[in-house]
Amino acid sequence: MNLILVLLINTTLSMILVTIAFWLPQLNIYSEKSSPYECGFDPMGSARLPFSMKFFLVAITFLLFDLEIALLLPLPWATQLNNLNLVLIMALLLISILALGLAYEWIQKGLEWVE
Repeated sequence: MNLILVLLINTTLSMILVTIAFWLPQLNIYSEKSSPYECGFDPMGSARLPFSMKFFLVAITFLLFDLEIALLLPLPWATQLNNLNLVLIMALLLISILALGLAYEWIQKGLEWVE
């Protein structure tokens, strides 16, 4: 009964807030409001800066390795399981995949910043 009451209150409150947010703002769209703020002068060039693809690839590689490390974090709690050998084999497999990925990146020169 309490769970149903909490869900009902949360749903009702969410719907009320969404309705207020939808009806409250006044939509006055005109050219000054829809143009980007440029500090009072006309832009001389594109505001977009070139993005280094090498930086992007290193960042993606870091995220992948970071995710794999995060998968290893619950290992200390795995000592409470009955079949510890299976857990250790799976952890060793994950670490070896991580090492193979690092070796591949190193061979392909994906970790070198300057070419």
